[in-house]
Amino acid sequence: MMSQRRIIAILLIGLSLTIGFVQAATGQTVTIAQNGMAKAVIVVAADAAEPERHAANELAGFLRQITGATFKIKDPPASGQSRLLVGPGAAKSAVADFSTEGLGSDGIVIRTVGDDLILAGGRPRGTLYAVYTFLEENIGCRWWSSKASTIPIKPTLRIGRLNVRYVPPLEYRETFWFDAFNGDWAVRNKSNGNSERLDAKRGGKHMYQGFVHTFFPLIQPEKYFADHPEWFSEIDGKRIHERAQLCLTNEEMRAELVKNLKQRLRNNPTATIASVSQNDWHGNCQCSKCAAIEKEEGSPAGLMLRFVNAVAEEIEDEFPNVAISTLAYQYTRKPPKITKPRPNVIVRLCSIECSFSKPLSDERNRKFRDDIVGWSKICNRLYIWDYTTNFRHYIMPHPNLLVLGPNIKFFVDHNVKGLFEQGAYTSNGAEMAELRAWVLAKLLWNPNLDWRKLIGEFIDGYYGPAGPAIKDYLEIIHNAVEVSGDHLGCFSQHTAKFLSFDTLSKGWEKLKAAEAAVRDNPELRFRVQVAQMPIMYVFIMRWNEMRKACKTADADWPMAESIKATFEQFTEVAKKKDVTRLNEWQDGFGNLDKALERAKK
Repeated sequence: MMSQRRIIAILLIGLSLTIGFVQAATGQTVTIAQNGMAKAVIVVAADAAEPERHAANELAGFLRQITGATFKIKDPPASGQSRLLVGPGAAKSAVADFSTEGLGSDGIVIRTVGDDLILAGGRPRGTLYAVYTFLEENIGCRWWSSKASTIPIKPTLRIGRLNVRYVPPLEYRETFWFDAFNGDWAVRNKSNGNSERLDAKRGGKHMYQGFVHTFFPLIQPEKYFADHPEWFSEIDGKRIHERAQLCLTNEEMRAELVKNLKQRLRNNPTATIASVSQNDWHGNCQCSKCAAIEKEEGSPAGLMLRFVNAVAEEIEDEFPNVAISTLAYQYTRKPPKITKPRPNVIVRLCSIECSFSKPLSDERNRKFRDDIVGWSKICNRLYIWDYTTNFRHYIMPHPNLLVLGPNIKFFVDHNVKGLFEQGAYTSNGAEMAELRAWVLAKLLWNPNLDWRKLIGEFIDGYYGPAGPAIKDYLEIIHNAVEVSGDHLGCFSQHTAKFLSFDTLSKGWEKLKAAEAAVRDNPELRFRVQVAQMPIMYVFIMRWNEMRKACKTADADWPMAESIKATFEQFTEVAKKKDVTRLNEWQDGFGNLDKALERAKK
């Protein structure tokens, strides 16, 4: 069991954030602004790509907020003063042989050369990321959420010698939380996944053709089953399509699937990945041909890979820049003995069965950990579909913060190249949503960052003087799940042991102290009130039980006297926060409406 002192050490931390880049400083400095006057010019090449021009505009805009000065954007050489050289084209006016070789699409260079500063990177996104990294790490900008940021005020701005060259280890980084879809937040925090609203000027993104569970979209049962039942699963000697899959040894079916996929890719020229993946249930084909291959491979994943490899080979001539993505999920999670993915095949391994109160290194998650190790040995483009919320109860306390950093580091250490961090993606207001999204984005960019410091920095930056009490609250909740031994899956029930009256009451006391600390700041007070919603939610869901526990403990009742008043308090904050769902599937507050009815009985 993790000690209370250990949890305090994790959560009660300072503000410093040290990124794992090479950075050297001497007595020499580059002056960017002095007493609110610009002392440098921003330079971008006349033929710069659209993201590089946007990077220059972003740099000018934020520097104006920081210094109060107006910065001109010019074509090179723009000599005669310090230059902020944005993009590879501009960089060559200071370093003639400047090269982006090895930077890929996202790698960055931040480098001082004499009185100039190079901010450049690989195309299409590297220059954007260089600018944002400079603003973050060298000036102190933070973009906590789409609506909250910290932009320091520095009328005089000087920087020391810099020499940064960094390529993120993850090629695909998706922070799949509702607020994180915002394009400005996503690009500033260096997310590049399919669902973020990233247009061309924001560097674009990795775009899927069909995101997941695409067997039936590609071979539609209503179109094909009547004439070709043999294309679908044979279960107990009968061909079916209800909650079934495709017969992956049927070459005629594969030819039709390839034809359909090619047409979809022609209609979607921006796609970089195409999904050819199983439906979201079991029902894999049991015909003699399929069963024989699965037995030979020691896993249904072997047959899946043979099929997907064949599809990938058939599309690569026409679509050389498109990878085929499939799943290692449910019945295909175990890696095969024989077949390996082709170079243009991505395997996405899903962590849905894991306990998220424990890191993957814990024995509780041994089966999934072993699968990662197995896939990492045979797959050069291994992606992970990870789960970072409670889909059954978005609002409920979900104490998984202590595993986010260790798990991402574990993934990267085991050859993972892409991470999809699925959170509460259908509504605002999920428990600590902004905290998780920001911390995940930072770690996806650089898994070597100290996740403890990231958590502390966000809390202090986002909640201000309420931060210490928020940390106390999180300590109580995380300590409770550790003591309880609860599995903490991504579909945990509101009746979980760690959600006891004692734990919730102690947590509520800390959250009310947090509110008191910022009572004169309406913006910060509202953020704390949103943080209070998870405790209120559980009390409403278990009202009569909590009343009884309070009486048994001879304790003070922490909520309003009536469930109706508590419900109204909850909904007032929820509506202001634009909460539209309490779980993944249902609009509205149906869970709480039912709880109100139960409490009356």
